[in-house]
Amino acid sequence: MAVLKKTPLIAVTMGDPAGIGPEVILKAVGMLARRPGAPNIVVVGDWDVMDRAAKGLRGSPRMRKWSSTDKPVASADGIGLLESSRLGDETPPPGKPNLAGGQASFDYVVQAAKMAQSGQVDGVVTAPISKELWNRAGHHFPGHSELLAKLSHTRTWRMMFAGGELRIALATVHIGLAQVPGALTRDRVFTTIRLLDDHLKSQAGYAHPRISVLGLNPHAGENGLFGDEEIKKIAPAIARARREGIKVDGPLAPDTAFIRRRGSFGFDGAVVMYHDQGLIALKTLEFDRAVNITLGLPFVRTSPDHGTAFDIAGRGVASGESMAAAIQYAAQAAQTRKTNARSVA
Repeated sequence: MAVLKKTPLIAVTMGDPAGIGPEVILKAVGMLARRPGAPNIVVVGDWDVMDRAAKGLRGSPRMRKWSSTDKPVASADGIGLLESSRLGDETPPPGKPNLAGGQASFDYVVQAAKMAQSGQVDGVVTAPISKELWNRAGHHFPGHSELLAKLSHTRTWRMMFAGGELRIALATVHIGLAQVPGALTRDRVFTTIRLLDDHLKSQAGYAHPRISVLGLNPHAGENGLFGDEEIKKIAPAIARARREGIKVDGPLAPDTAFIRRRGSFGFDGAVVMYHDQGLIALKTLEFDRAVNITLGLPFVRTSPDHGTAFDIAGRGVASGESMAAAIQYAAQAAQTRKTNARSVA
């Protein structure tokens, strides 16, 4: 990652008011404020909900109300709060979500996306939401990425996960295993490779990233013995990527792709064919540090790799590590992107 030269401003959406979003945001900001080069942060959410969470934690960072015409609040001084909702009597208690909170959590994301597209903020980090409540409120999106893609008119995007050691882009996401072979195409695999390569170059600071692509079947198909997806779909996509100058190898046997050799995985990013193929390795190694990144958007977007955790909301026991990692990743990616844009110009 490039060294931060100018402090980025990151918009963090509060997530569902009844979930752990407010708590982990406060904990994450407290962690980051003690680190050099911490980004400035504006939370898009509800003052009363954030204040309730702050009163339940020791040593919470200070909050002040913020508007788009204000200067960013320096990390050492706490966080700015852009009040996007005033739930009042409809404020859900921790762990007891309601429809009003679901609608509010949707509105936070829309507001943050507008800020990112207008250049008011340098990146967006989203706290967890309830997909069920979004749907009940009339917003039929499987998750944040689909909404952000629509708002930004992005046709092609992919989900990526990153930790301290692994970066993994998914060719397919939340579909059943039986559907994966049919969903895989040469173009889908190639596009995932290209988007990962673009991200590693433009936002992660790799001049010549090394990408590995996993096969779908055991032993990467064993030359067609266990399936021909590697021969018909994955290998041709890799060949096309190589012709376009991308440094990529594979298809690798999935059961040995994540073995360290001399302390290294041997690649800077990997493309996996389905969700659990990559996420089992990532979450086993670094669950608390894992970050979700949406590739292909016109702005930086990350999120912690956990859900609303309604069952522990309000107890003060949720970890802020993944949220801190998501904010830090977004800030570094936004700064690297700006640096690269200036060098190209």
